[in-house]
This record gives sequence, C-alpha cells and structure tokens, in this order.
Amino acid sequence: MKGNILIIEDLTDLADVVTKYLVKEGFEVKAVTSAEDAFPLLNTWKIDLIILDINLPGMDGFEFLVKYKKTSDSPVLIMSARTSEEDQITGLGIGADEYITKPFSPRVLTARVRALFRRMEGIHDKEARRICNFGPFMLDMETRILKRDNSSIELSAKEYALLALLAENDEKPMTPEIIYENVWEGLFGDLTTVAVHIQRIRKKIENDPSNPEWLVTVRGMGYKLNKNLINKAVI
Repeated sequence: MKGNILIIEDLTDLADVVTKYLVKEGFEVKAVTSAEDAFPLLNTWKIDLIILDINLPGMDGFEFLVKYKKTSDSPVLIMSARTSEEDQITGLGIGADEYITKPFSPRVLTARVRALFRRMEGIHDKEARRICNFGPFMLDMETRILKRDNSSIELSAKEYALLALLAENDEKPMTPEIIYENVWEGLFGDLTTVAVHIQRIRKKIENDPSNPEWLVTVRGMGYKLNKNLINKAVI
C-alpha cells in the first residue's frame, strides 16, 4: 500500500514508533513536532493522510485542523491522550475522519490507516466515471467532488464516503449501524460519529440544516437522500 502520511506529534519517541510501522506497510512518512512546522509541508508535499495530536506546543491540534480543512479534504486521523466524549465529538465535528485515544497499539493504528486508504481506493475504483445528481447537486464519483450549480462544496473523506453510500442506496433508508459498518468498517468509536457526519453534510448542502430537504431522517429506519429528487446518471 502506498501513500504520503504526515505525523504531527510532539512526542518524538511515539512518532518514531508509528513511523516505523507505517513505513513497513509501504507508506512514505514525515513527522513534525508542531502545527507551525507542518504548514510549510502542506504547500510542498502531496499529503494523503495526516495523523494529528491535539496537545501540541503553540497552536493546538483542533486549531490546526480547522485551518487545514479550509484548503484540503485529505483525511485526518487524530491520536490523542484526551479521551473524553466531548473531545472526540469536537474533533469529528470540525473535520477529523478518525479518532484514536492514547495509549494505543501501533498495530491497531496501522490497521485503521490501511482501512482508511483501502476504503477510499475501493470507492474510487468501484464508482469511477459515475455521477449522481440530486436537486441542484452533482456528486462526481470519479473526482469525489460535490458541486452545487457548478460551485464546488468541500467534503472530507468520510463525508464523501457517507454521501456516496447514500447516493447508491437512494431507494431505501440506511441505518446508522449499516452506514458505520460500510464507511468506518467497524474500526472507530461508536455510532455517534455517524450522526456527527450527517450534521456536517447537512450544514454544507441544506438551506435549513434543522429541517433538511435532501439528506433526510426516516424515523426508526435511518437516513436517505430524498428519493423523489434523486436522478442518477452513468457516463
């Protein structure tokens, strides 16, 4: 498996261990000890995944994540000693795709990284050259870009995977359990992450996220894209 991974972690011993495991898997890895040191690499190196600590010297991980997601949709995996539910919800809510708490097994982290890359590659291969239209939106499954009236809407890796999954199953609602199993492959946390990502998508596509028109909830059954407004086309 190949890909470029940036680790932002001030504990150099931990970063070194994680780096060794990921390099063995075939990834190219660079590590920095602060968010400030990471910014120059964002413009000079193609980054496929960031592994991010929260408690960093200077700018903390949450602040970095907000800034990073304004310009990139590459996935971010948080690894942090902060284990509270609030911190995990915050991290996912502002753009993280995974959250693993310290201490952790490097093998488990490596497995989650592999699963994330595999999921993204699988979606890309399976849905190549496919377009899903719903209302004013066009989801291009080759470029993984969502547009509204020709204006691009930024999606994180997990937001794209979730929306693509619903687009392919527009005739029936999907339960949070099924969404979680397909998008996260059972490798992270609990079902609350599904609701968090649903809300993030609604904020990007709905005129009124509290009263959604496109990504709707079917009571007792789950979530779906409004089937009456879906129109799928294959090029």
